This record gives sequence, structure tokens and C-alpha cells, in this order.
Amino acid sequence: MTDPLFREDPYLRETTGYVEAHTPEGGIILDASIFYPTGGGQPGDSGNLIWDTGTLAIATAVKADGDKIALVPAEPAALPPVGAKVIQQLDWERRHRHMRVHTALHLLSVVIPLPVTGGSISAEKGRLDFDMPEAPEDKELLQSQLNELISQDYTVAEDWITDAELDANPGLVKTMSVRPPSGAGRVRLVRIGQGDDQIDLQPCGGTHVARTSEIGSIRIGKIEKKGRQNRRVNIFLND
Repeated sequence: MTDPLFREDPYLRETTGYVEAHTPEGGIILDASIFYPTGGGQPGDSGNLIWDTGTLAIATAVKADGDKIALVPAEPAALPPVGAKVIQQLDWERRHRHMRVHTALHLLSVVIPLPVTGGSISAEKGRLDFDMPEAPEDKELLQSQLNELISQDYTVAEDWITDAELDANPGLVKTMSVRPPSGAGRVRLVRIGQGDDQIDLQPCGGTHVARTSEIGSIRIGKIEKKGRQNRRVNIFLND
């Protein structure tokens, strides 16, 4: 498998790695990756690879067979050879905005404590779909509550539980459409707040900021009707 360095340290912007293989589609598999692969509604990271004889722009990263991560070139070009040592450089501005939006969506699920039926993240905005027959009456109140949680500067950390512990605590899973990855023996939880100040705990494999204040202020956009039971709530970073 590819060692997912982004999970150990989501703030790591540059590191070295070694090319283990090329995929049939022209992707590059490294022994360890700071590039987050597309998944859970969060886009794959972009950036650059640099080696002795070349530089390659990376458009995204995707999951490959055997728990590996394939880096996808932005355009056809010569690939670093298998065995080569490369420098990985992340498009940090884009990744950090994904982290801010992703963490804000966790807080949105606190402000709207209803089952989540879908979601997506980009560098400018994010959205969650809720099992919510009627739209909220006061969008401005929701926005105020969300920004108040952000301003409280809660810590964001991770815990791990076993598959069996997750099965015994189904209430941890907020998403109706996506089952948290299991089968590896343990599941990653993202915790916002600590002890008596904990406000959220749910399975998630994405990248997040270390403290909620890092998100900055959020604007709630349109609340759209998506079917009889679903409402889509859009949020936007203000900077």
C-alpha cells in the first residue's frame, strides 16, 4: 500500500518519495504520498513532482488497487522512472481550502442534526444534502450558529476505533449514502472539541484543519430542494 502521509500530517506540504510503479492509465504510484486521493466528497490533491531530469504537474490523485494512490499528470509527459527519488510538492493553497471547507461541513452537521444523504467539497464551497423534508425557516440563524461554532476555536483531532466498536455505535455514522470504510480492523474518527466541550465525533477519512478558527467565516448560500425528502445546503468560504 501507499503510506498516506496526509493522514499523519495534513499540514505537510513537501517531502520526498520513491516511484514504485506506473499504472496502465499513466499514473504514478509512490511508496508514500502527501497527495490526498479523491474520496468522501473531497477532491484529490494537485501539485508537482520533481526529480533529477524532470518536473511533472499533478492534476489529481486517485485510489488504485491494493490501497495504493495513483498521481494523475495534468497532461501527457515523460514520467519519473520506477525507482526514482522524487520531491512531492503540494498545491497547498488548494489543499488548505479543502481542509477548511471539509471541517466547516462537519460543523454544519452539528448545526443541522439530521441524517446526511450526500456531500461534496471544493476550494471555494461545499455542500451537504440532508434528509430534511422542509427547508429551515431562518437561514441567517443557521449561518450565525455555524460561524459561532467556528469562532469558538475548538480543537480538531482524530481517534481510532475497531470495526466492532463502530458496529456497536451506529449513531456515529451521520451519512446515509456512504458507509465508512471498514474491514481493515479499525476506523478513523474525527473529533471536534475535547471532553465536556466535544461537539462532534464521526467517521471520516478526509483532511481537516487543526482548530475551527482556521476555517474563517462562512456564508450559507442557497438551500435547494433535491427530491421529496432532501434539502441541499451550500456553504462558501468568505476569503
